[in-house]
Amino acid sequence: MSLSAVMITVDCAEPQELAQWWATALGGEMAQDHGDFVIVRARPLALGFQRVAEERRGKNRVHVDFSAAPGTDMAEEVKRLVALGASVVGEHSVPGLTWTVLQDPAGNEFCVH
Repeated sequence: MSLSAVMITVDCAEPQELAQWWATALGGEMAQDHGDFVIVRARPLALGFQRVAEERRGKNRVHVDFSAAPGTDMAEEVKRLVALGASVVGEHSVPGLTWTVLQDPAGNEFCVH
């Protein structure tokens, strides 16, 4: 295989603001700020936030799934993210897997399991 995933990029209206929120949520850092494009590094993941003029419409076509750190209760992690400004969209469960769908302050969905 010749491809490697290196970063997930999110279109948004305010890249610095959203990047700072994600840096805090993931315990990462704003590694690069190019004005209209900001990169957050939270090992092993890099998230890019790029300014776009269009408003977000409808549901994300792609979202990121996160797992709570070993020894961390998923419900407590969800509470922490909500306290930072995320909102809960729903909770789901199938045999062997339970997850919560959230939205970041800009309305982008992500999951925690």
